[in-house]
Amino acid sequence: MVREAEANASEDARRRQEIELRNQADSLVYSTERTLAEHGAKITDAERTAIEQALADAREALKGDDIEGIRRAQESLTRASQKLAEAMYRETRSGPGNGQQGSAAPKDGDVVDAEFKNVDDQKP
Repeated sequence: MVREAEANASEDARRRQEIELRNQADSLVYSTERTLAEHGAKITDAERTAIEQALADAREALKGDDIEGIRRAQESLTRASQKLAEAMYRETRSGPGNGQQGSAAPKDGDVVDAEFKNVDDQKP
């Protein structure tokens, strides 16, 4: 009876790891697809092709039961999608004001928090 419980616990742990891996890989596929659609123009055709191939491999791996295949596809997609993240970072760094805020003058209708002294109250 004890061995059966241990076997069940071991199988439960393995199954939980598989579910977590599948969820992580599925989430990575979704977020990479979305990011590629929004920012894909910022990378080269070769990088885009590599990402699309890694996406296809990950989708295919998720259809099967090969846990190691899913893990490899997830790692491959992570490496491929790093080029997209690098391109987004470069754009942020080279954008207007290098991403720094506070250097621009307020626009009409913007609220500006400031302190003031009424100089009329200080006259003798």
